[in-house]
Amino acid sequence: MKTFELTAAGNPRDRFHFTYDTEEWEQLTQSGVSAGYGMEFYRVRSSPPRQWLVAYTEPNTPASNGGVVRGLEIAAIDGEDFRDGADVATLNAGLFPAELGEFHTFTFRDPATDETFSVDLESQEITSTPVQSANVIERDGASIGYVLFNDHIRTAESLLIDEMTAFRDANISELVLDLRYNGGGYLDIARMVASMIAGEEAVGQTFSELQFNDKYPTVNPITGRALSPSLFANTAPGFEVSSNTPLPMLNLDRVVVISGSGTCSASEAIINGLRGVGVDVVLIGDTTCGKPYGFYGIDNCSTTYFTVQFKGVNALGFGDYTDGFSPSGAAFQGEEVEGCAVSDDLTRQLGDPLEGRLAAALAYLDTGSCPAASGVSEKPGGLSIVTPKGIVIKRMPEGLIARE
Repeated sequence: MKTFELTAAGNPRDRFHFTYDTEEWEQLTQSGVSAGYGMEFYRVRSSPPRQWLVAYTEPNTPASNGGVVRGLEIAAIDGEDFRDGADVATLNAGLFPAELGEFHTFTFRDPATDETFSVDLESQEITSTPVQSANVIERDGASIGYVLFNDHIRTAESLLIDEMTAFRDANISELVLDLRYNGGGYLDIARMVASMIAGEEAVGQTFSELQFNDKYPTVNPITGRALSPSLFANTAPGFEVSSNTPLPMLNLDRVVVISGSGTCSASEAIINGLRGVGVDVVLIGDTTCGKPYGFYGIDNCSTTYFTVQFKGVNALGFGDYTDGFSPSGAAFQGEEVEGCAVSDDLTRQLGDPLEGRLAAALAYLDTGSCPAASGVSEKPGGLSIVTPKGIVIKRMPEGLIARE
């Protein structure tokens, strides 16, 4: 069921098969609930000397309540040195507790001051907040919307509608959509986001069209229904709100997307779908993960299997971005898109106008040019990594997820 073909850049085409405990999967996709502490990590090095930094935390979780913030570095777990420690079992036990209610002591270091502090974190059921840090930035007489969007899950629907409504009411002229850590999820959520950005002129045009193999040119083999394009729409998909709910339309000709190696699948579908109907997409950050493929989750004996079943193409029939979308100047080049290669700035909080990628986005909107010496490439794979020492950064699986 797996191809061993390579992309044009020499990477495996199929890096995406996975399985998931069905109960955990349903909790995660329907309510955003998973087990953990409420923090995600940015991997710099995963073999000694290891270096992992906090990418972001979820609000009202053990991590955020314990003072853990973006940019802190793990120094030790349960007394075991993180950078050079050989007791990988202790590190894994702390990072991925087997049960809820476990306490593990994390020591964090502030790279700016070299100061450390320790905190006892209890593993709990964590509810993801997929839409965060939304605000309107007033700049040189223009109103620019910014929103951090981390997960294409059901609960994102109403949050996104609320934030886009606020942007519409503020009469924003530009939008910065931060997808740097968004690994994918429901394709219908991606379609909704793209619809609100593109606005009324795009309604009825193709957002994405699923292509199966040559045995199923006209019929979806999973649902049995005739294949038809997924269209830009002016009403909600109907996850948590009525499918008759009108969407707030921004009617933008351009959107700036903050991207990284963790920008995957449904997030890339937003980029591809908008480009297909003539909306200019500017990328600020790094090359995306390269996943035009998707799947239906199929349960078998309490395990849900995800095997690549289809590819998504836009209104122009384009879907060949298996090496990702790359802003101009990125060290690793996929499908090149207008924009700037900018490293992830973990010294500032997400949404801070002075944070490197957001600052570059705002400057690009001002001048149309990139900051000097900004081309920095991330390691492929983003936040979902199986490391040489067996340490796994666990988060929502990357994928376009279709609904029956």
